[in-house]
Amino acid sequence: MYRRISTIKIFALLGVLAFAVSACNKELNKSPLASFSSDVFWTSEQNALLALTGVYRSNIQMQKTAEFSPTDWWSYHGLLYLEFASDNAYDRRGDNSVVNRLSNGTMTADLGILGNFWEASYLRIGRANFFLENLGKTPVAEAKLKRMEAEARFIRACTYFYMSQYWKDVPLVTSTLTLEEANTVSKAPQAEVVKFVEDELTAVAAILPRAKDLPAAERGRATQQAALAFLGRLQLAEQKFTEAVATYKTIVDLNDNAIDPNYESLFNGTNEASNEIIFATQYLQDLAPNGMLQHNYPAIAGGWHLYCPLGSLVESYEFTDGTPFSFNDPRYNPADVAQDRDPRLGYTVLYNNAQFGRFPYITHPDSTSSRDQLTTTKQGTRTGFGLRKYNYDAFAGGDLQNSGIDLPIIRYAEVLLSYLEAKLEAGEAIDQALLDATINKVRSRAGVNMPTVTATDAAALRTILRRERRNELALEGLRYWDLLRWGIAAQVLSGDFYGAAFPTAVNLRKKGNIVDPARRWYVTSKAFRAGMDEKWPVPQREVNINPKLQ
Repeated sequence: MYRRISTIKIFALLGVLAFAVSACNKELNKSPLASFSSDVFWTSEQNALLALTGVYRSNIQMQKTAEFSPTDWWSYHGLLYLEFASDNAYDRRGDNSVVNRLSNGTMTADLGILGNFWEASYLRIGRANFFLENLGKTPVAEAKLKRMEAEARFIRACTYFYMSQYWKDVPLVTSTLTLEEANTVSKAPQAEVVKFVEDELTAVAAILPRAKDLPAAERGRATQQAALAFLGRLQLAEQKFTEAVATYKTIVDLNDNAIDPNYESLFNGTNEASNEIIFATQYLQDLAPNGMLQHNYPAIAGGWHLYCPLGSLVESYEFTDGTPFSFNDPRYNPADVAQDRDPRLGYTVLYNNAQFGRFPYITHPDSTSSRDQLTTTKQGTRTGFGLRKYNYDAFAGGDLQNSGIDLPIIRYAEVLLSYLEAKLEAGEAIDQALLDATINKVRSRAGVNMPTVTATDAAALRTILRRERRNELALEGLRYWDLLRWGIAAQVLSGDFYGAAFPTAVNLRKKGNIVDPARRWYVTSKAFRAGMDEKWPVPQREVNINPKLQ
């Protein structure tokens, strides 16, 4: 398959080498390797672009290997696997998986994933700070310097966005620190971090190029729309709905982006230049690949099947006439759960009896000869479902740890749904014209073609919109954040969770003596602690170094 090589991809490996950083006992303190002296490095636009690539790539896995812990908020492990903390998916590695523990009532400060995200965040922030402090030495035209500066500020602001959402209060570091400063820094209150992010994204949006003006060779670099989309996310989370309306309207009015008719192609590497994709992590086979397929492919195709969608997600997809799913509906077919259902279900989830390339995907718990049999022991599904989204079944590279498939971070579909949400929550009047310009534009893409939404009552529309957001953006790394910002995580992430239904199965996992009416496979139980688990604790190893972070 022919793939256009963008500037960011071309410089991916060289950029990391040119902007490598040395380690110390605090990720807040980072300096370049001595072999790349600032006196001789910042002498050309080429070198500045190499350094900027280092900021983009941060410590996203560069070698040809699978990723076993988050290397960045925008790596596949860091973004997609946050769904395991939601009601959408389950980590095949079990209840003690670090991501599962974010929401099942067992999160503690020594949980490894907290340290992974913390260190990755401050590594990226440190690189951005160093870049911004030295870029001015480069003999390059002012306009180019301003753009590169805006890109680094964008990346730094996005990193603080994530930290403000999960940790709330974190050190706000905007310059290179000495070791002593790094080990004694204090946390800034969330409001201060949020203000910084909002100001930075607003400022850089006025500098970054529009999507329509981005040359094909620069695909992957930040645009005005990317900055505005992250600004909109922040405003939604902070319940600044009127401001969010204005932000999202700006993106819509620019008219550079559109809903792509082919939903499936947005995630399998065949349509990465689609103007629905506003921002994505760039990968390149052989040079800067990822191991996403190795981790997520079904066992029958040689994968490790880490990604197991939950039944609650599958049950969220409507029938094709727009009515909610029900096990009692005569259209429900346990042998083909995608029959008469929203087409996005089949584009997103693998289910029993589905075809994956040339392989039949068999998960029935009585099918003992299948590598993907639903059990608690095989290296296969734990829910009866697998991941189809991102899992390109026509991948011809041979090595599943050498995929060049990009990872969408923000799509225009999210912008339209968020625009409608902001309007709704701001108390603005909702009419059919607005519905048709937002949610119905998403639902009516050629490859989906779901019925038109007509509800304008706020309560009814909120339910419809949240379901639409869940189904359209399923398994893209947003559901856990949505539950937190909506204030319903404790409600949703409590109780028992099930997988696929097998009405005639003999080998059916139950919770004790409880028989599920639909005869679904019991997967796990969550006990999200209200008032506690909405905020991540600072990693214990960081507190041990600096008690001010307690």
